Amino acid sequence: MTSSTVRLALRAAAALAVALALAGCSGAGRQETPAQPAQPPRASSAAPANAQAAPGIEPGWPRWGFTHTGISANNVTQRFEDDVAGRLSRTPLLQNQHIMGFGALNPEPYPGQYHWDDLDSRMDLMKHSGGIPVITLCCAPDWMKGGPQGPTEESAWRDHLEDAPYPEHFDDFARLAAAAARYTDVKYFMVWNELKGFWKNHAEPADVKGYTELYNKVYEAVKKARPDARIGGPYLGFDSNRSGDSELRGDWGVINQHVLDAFDYWFEHKKGADFVVVDGASPTDAHELLPDAFGALAKFGAVTKWLRDKVGDLPVWWSEWYIVPEDGTTWAEPKRLAVQAASMMEFVRSQAATVLYWNPQAKEGACRGCLWEPRTGAQTPTGKLLSDFARWFPSGTPPDELTSSKPEVRVLAQPERMVLVNTTDRAVTTTVDGREFALKPYEVKWSGR
Repeated sequence: MTSSTVRLALRAAAALAVALALAGCSGAGRQETPAQPAQPPRASSAAPANAQAAPGIEPGWPRWGFTHTGISANNVTQRFEDDVAGRLSRTPLLQNQHIMGFGALNPEPYPGQYHWDDLDSRMDLMKHSGGIPVITLCCAPDWMKGGPQGPTEESAWRDHLEDAPYPEHFDDFARLAAAAARYTDVKYFMVWNELKGFWKNHAEPADVKGYTELYNKVYEAVKKARPDARIGGPYLGFDSNRSGDSELRGDWGVINQHVLDAFDYWFEHKKGADFVVVDGASPTDAHELLPDAFGALAKFGAVTKWLRDKVGDLPVWWSEWYIVPEDGTTWAEPKRLAVQAASMMEFVRSQAATVLYWNPQAKEGACRGCLWEPRTGAQTPTGKLLSDFARWFPSGTPPDELTSSKPEVRVLAQPERMVLVNTTDRAVTTTVDGREFALKPYEVKWSGR
């Protein structure tokens, strides 16, 4: 075989082994030749000259991006990867990859023996597509959490990927995290994922003390290896319920008090942080949308505001966000896209600094919500929506106050561009900014100003 064929075969094998990790999500470099730093995206021409970046974020930060999961563009063919990378490069996005699982095999199957091939492949894709790379420092090799040394078995991917390392291996995981800082073009690192293994029963308090101990060890180890690195946590899911005793509440529900307690503990006891990371869903834990699919989206803005009030100048990141109940509910694509667009409006208005979409990629067949078609690599409506928001509403672009004559049509605007969303299942004609617009049911319409 040619070297290219071997490389693609290895990628395919890796994708097959870790595809199980995709289902685990709520909602799953070569030292001698370091990759060159990706160039930051140029500020959108739509952004006003006096636009202020969100706290702690450099001007031109795209705000929007996605996380690679079990199968991505580098796991098909070289031509497929080239096609997807070419389309992604038109609008630079943040691109995030976990160090184990969600597309990457065990990076340290034996203590001190690192295997970076899978991360190399994903990092190459990010560079190839002009992405701004981010790494999530999760998950842990088996031997750090009670399993055997060696390559991870299929049953361990399924049953133990999300286990936390044992406390006696926190230092080992911190060393692995510092080793992952070898990718010098990666500036931002998120520590762990949703307190996996530290919070098995959400009706009870999380082991946030254990997570914070791990976080602090990782923070110090990565900062020692890479003083320029920016590190954030706690990557905590903001669960909500219909009722409860919590200060953070709205028509969309009530945030679980255990979540607020966990965040407060981490924030008070962390060694340091360059940004804070959370995730969440607009449905409640019981899969309810309160008061409805669009009204529930106010949760994202409310949580972002609560966090910004607490953390001051630290940027607020959303590492994942979800809008469809996980009880088998499916929506026709026009409705799903309309709800997604309206959710993204909430993040802009509340000045979330970074928002990452969990890309549910597949190799074939239907893939609802994918950023590109699994067979052809063509950009999907979801991919276009993400790139349009990255182009017109990067971090630091303050929205203009425009209203629609019909309240069922939501509007987000900046000086050069605006987007309208019909939140109903019927055609609507509305007036915005002195102009009349006719929208189909659940239509998302972009317009110049």
